[in-house]
Amino acid sequence: MSIQAELDRQMKIIRSGTEEIVPEAELIKKLERSLREGRPLKVKLGIDPTGTELHVGHAVPLRKLNQFQKLGHSVELIIGNFTAKIGDPTDRSETRKMLSDSDIETNFNSYIEQAGRILDVDNINIHYNADWLAPLTFEDLVNIMAKFTVSVMISREDFANRLKNNTPISLVELSYPLMQSYDSVYLKADVELGGSDQKFNILRGRDLQRAFGQEPQIGIIFPIIEGTCGKRKMSKSYNNYIAVNEKPNDMFGKVMSITDGLIELYYRLVTELDPDLVDEISKKLKDGSLSPYEAKKNLAAEIVSLYYNDQTAQEAKEYFNTLFSKRAIPENIDKVVFKGSLVALVVEQNSVSKSEARRLITAGAVKLNDEPIKDIDAAAPEGVVKIGKKKIIEVSRG
Repeated sequence: MSIQAELDRQMKIIRSGTEEIVPEAELIKKLERSLREGRPLKVKLGIDPTGTELHVGHAVPLRKLNQFQKLGHSVELIIGNFTAKIGDPTDRSETRKMLSDSDIETNFNSYIEQAGRILDVDNINIHYNADWLAPLTFEDLVNIMAKFTVSVMISREDFANRLKNNTPISLVELSYPLMQSYDSVYLKADVELGGSDQKFNILRGRDLQRAFGQEPQIGIIFPIIEGTCGKRKMSKSYNNYIAVNEKPNDMFGKVMSITDGLIELYYRLVTELDPDLVDEISKKLKDGSLSPYEAKKNLAAEIVSLYYNDQTAQEAKEYFNTLFSKRAIPENIDKVVFKGSLVALVVEQNSVSKSEARRLITAGAVKLNDEPIKDIDAAAPEGVVKIGKKKIIEVSRG
């Protein structure tokens, strides 16, 4: 295959599912040089382990990283065990609480295990940014800070909004983009991946690389996936996420709960289907030859298969059909031993707050043997309990 043909092939793969490549012309030049010289590009993705679960929104850049890996490039996965202490202030309306070292260690071990469901983690370069950020002296930090201006930092939309609303911004938060940028300098990154909420930080990485005499990285930007609610970005905080380690039946059910407007986006970003096939699915949805309900069932099966296998996906589909289409109780439902209150049971099993659990109960969304239980003071009952549209369990008191 000629260099031009391979360049075209790789660019088609790289472009798929992206919102923006900043700037694309520079990426084409980097990629062409890489092919001519036989030097893989260094492709960077940073993840701050601020929680214990990765969701399918986190998986979008991880899958693109996997594509780069398969194309023969050098994959640099940064675990932000230093930056996680601060937490990315993007989209935050207030300062985060700083995490402890033990919490961060627990989280990043969990992240790597889950990332292994998407990436070949044995054949990528895993870095911990405390290795180079922690040893920096105050003089080093001053030298980095000298490359930026306050006006640039406060031009960031979330910082500007907080200033407008007289909400405090700590100097530590202002330093976060500097630290992420220094990651790129230290690694001499050619490419950095991130969601559209990371564009500001990625561009600052380009600025700092120039200031340090390096060729600036290219930013590959992805759309932010909305959660199952269809209103806010996917986040555990909003309880609208689908975890990559979700149980198959729960994963299938959560995909079925997404709004119709998200179907095409999820096909494009959450699956690994060929873009031409997704175009065909989109066309069928628009002309009415494919119903949103059937499209979601196919989508749910595709996602479960991606994280498990085809057989498990088929079993999850049959479970869903039995539960919601045939209105029957499936075999092999999860069995739970629980002696607490009904509210506590709903909180534990549905990953919601106490107030949301009470709302579900009073709305009749929690049923025992298909009969609503509306008493928020009730103890957890024994029998087959349905919680909302996604969860069915058999409860006993041991």
